[in-house]
Formats: sequence, C-alpha cells, structure tokens
Amino acid sequence: MVVELISVGTEILLGNIVNTNAAYLAERLAGLGMSVYYQTTVGDNPERLRETLQMAKKRSDVVILSGGLGPTQDDLTKETAAKVCGKKLYEDPTAKQMLISYFQRLGRKPEEISENNWKQAIVPEDSIVLYNDNGTAPGLIIQAEDQKKMILLPGPPNELIPMFEKDVAPYLCGIEQGVIYSKVVKIDTIGESSVETQILDLINSQSNPTVAPYAKPGEVHLRVTAKAKDEKEARELVMPVVEELKRRFGRHVFTIEEHITMEEALVELMKKHNLTFATAESCTGGLLAGRMVNVAGVSDCFKEGFITYANEAKMRYLGVSEQTLKEHGAVSEECAREMAEGLAKTTEAQVAVVTTGLAGPGGGTDTKKPGLVYIGCTVNGHTSVQKFQLKGNRSRVRNSAVVKAMTLMRHAILHEYEETI
Repeated sequence: MVVELISVGTEILLGNIVNTNAAYLAERLAGLGMSVYYQTTVGDNPERLRETLQMAKKRSDVVILSGGLGPTQDDLTKETAAKVCGKKLYEDPTAKQMLISYFQRLGRKPEEISENNWKQAIVPEDSIVLYNDNGTAPGLIIQAEDQKKMILLPGPPNELIPMFEKDVAPYLCGIEQGVIYSKVVKIDTIGESSVETQILDLINSQSNPTVAPYAKPGEVHLRVTAKAKDEKEARELVMPVVEELKRRFGRHVFTIEEHITMEEALVELMKKHNLTFATAESCTGGLLAGRMVNVAGVSDCFKEGFITYANEAKMRYLGVSEQTLKEHGAVSEECAREMAEGLAKTTEAQVAVVTTGLAGPGGGTDTKKPGLVYIGCTVNGHTSVQKFQLKGNRSRVRNSAVVKAMTLMRHAILHEYEETI
C-alpha cells in the first residue's frame, strides 16, 4: 500500500516550527510495512492545497494530512479535502457535544463559545470521524469514489500521535491484506554506522521480515517487521530476528518495546533492584533530573538533585576539594569522581550520577575544548568516570551529555548486578 504524507501549515513552510509529525508518521508507517514515496508541505492556501491533494490522490492509495483542522479561517484542510473527494459537509452531533464538554471543563458555557469553534464539528458525509480525546478538532477518514482514502489528523503532536495509535494504525492494518507485525530493538551508545555494519548480513539477506535502522539522539533503533496471514505467524517471523539482535548487542539493548524510553527503562531497572538515585549537574543544569522526572513512578527511586554550577557549590554540597579544583579544574576526571562520591555520601543514594563540562561555545582552552564533558557515576561505592568530546552547539552538547549520563548509569548498574540480571 502506497501512503503519502501532506503537512499543512504556512508556519512549517517558513521554518517557524519543526515538522516532527512527518518524521513520526513516516517511521510508524514504515513499521507497519507501508510504502511512503512522497512527503509534501503546503501552506494555508486552498488552491495550492487542492492541487496537492489531487496529485497525491492520483499516485497514492492513502493520503494522510496533518494540520489545518482548527477553528481559524486559514484552517481549510477539511473543507478542501471534502471538495476533492466530492463530499458535502454536515454537523456531527457527537463532535459538537465533545466541543461543548471540552469548553465546559475550561469553565465556559455554550453561549460563550466563539462562533468559529463550531466549524470543528462540521465533517464530510460518509466519513469516519476520529473523536479527539486530547483537543477540539476531530480527525477524519474520507473515502473517495475511486476508493482512494484521505486521513485527516490534527496538527499538535499531543493530539496527532494518540489519534494515530488508537484509530489510524488499526484502520490501516485492517485495510491492508494480511497482518503487519513489528518490534523495535533499541540500542544505546553505538553509532548507526557501527550498528549497520554488525547487521549487514541480516540486511542483505532480508525479505520477510525486514530490519531497518533508525538513528536517534544517543540511540539506534532497529525495527523488525514481518507480514503474514495472521499476527501469530507474523510474530513467529519477527521474534527470532529480535532474539538474534539481542544476542549480538547484549546489554546495549535497553528495550524491545515501542513506547519505552531510555529513562523509563532506567527507572524500571532501578525499581527492579530497589535502588535509589541522586543527580548533581554542572553543564547540564538540571536537564538530566528533568528528563528522569518525566517518568511516572520515578518518585520511588529519585531522592534529590543538585545543580552545582559554580565551584563553590561543588565544594559546599558535594565535598569537592579546593585543591582538586586548583590542580585539575572543574572539568576533569578528578572533579567528576569527587562529585559522584560526594553526592553518594551526601544523599545516601545507591546510585549517584554527575555531569561537569564545557557546553560552549566559549570557555575553552588549548587543552580543554568546548564540548568536553566528564560524567561520573557511583553505584554502591564503586565509581566510574567517562570522558566525552561532544559535538554541536550548546544545546546539543548538553542534551547529548544527558543521554551519556543515563547510559553510564544503566551500564554501571548492570555491571554491579550482573550476576542477578
């Protein structure tokens, strides 16, 4: 099945926002075994959108649009798609009631709702309405007379992603002949080119299932996908390949579950062994703690976090010696080691992780370039420190350091508990 993606919005064309929806949809569709040959971005112009839809309808089986379903005058995706598919519009009572309920939760009465909001309850005839649990604009599935299908999704990712997972993915699998089943093997610390080299034999010999690598910040994902007559048969094709990948990459595999992040896998590992952890951050300035706190249930193991940006803070809260700072500097293996061991002592956490470095772009010397980062981790009194020369701007260096810190934590815990894991 050939699927085409169209992103609607002048703000995307102008670069005001990053088009994360297209990346997400393309990857998910590939995981479902569907071919995406074209991606288009078009502004909020009804004539150009109509031309784009007509072209897409000719060359693709399914056209997925994101954006342009809101209440404003330039939100014209639904109206234009209905015209291209030859469908009239009508008011859907369920969609209208959901709008009323949504605004009531915000403390607004129906008579206080502005007139333009009601257009979101207008839908094309004979369409499947995808009611929005996370916003006001419903999604739509429209089937034209030639059996081509247009799927309309809201633009905000926190609305689009749940709607795709809940409604669209099952629908697409249902209209595709056979069943698509996929698993993702998520690998830490190893670069995409290195991973691909290690699985080149699998890639060169693949037919069904297929193995596709995707690079992520600090991670590589390997998606294994098979097509069969039913899910049981497809799973039986996929799982031996997954097990082979786990064998090849060992402890670098942190999950094979689609929606498990590195931080979630790390929290689960600490919960498994009843471990507590604490953080002390210099160059990352709280980013590591913030990312860990994103995980529901992290309160079971996260004790406390420090931002020890200044040398005085490193000495006051973590016990770093003044002599170490004078002789080696704050960005050094010696400082990172003392930070980690001092943090473990101060907080009595079994796992203590610290970051110190030069995020750049300034502040470097001949021997310490911007991007130099030391990460230390103490687990039950055993300390390890790693040195990294990270690339990119200040934001990228800091975020890369966070991924490196989580990876070091995970591997230090695995090393400490390797006999019981």
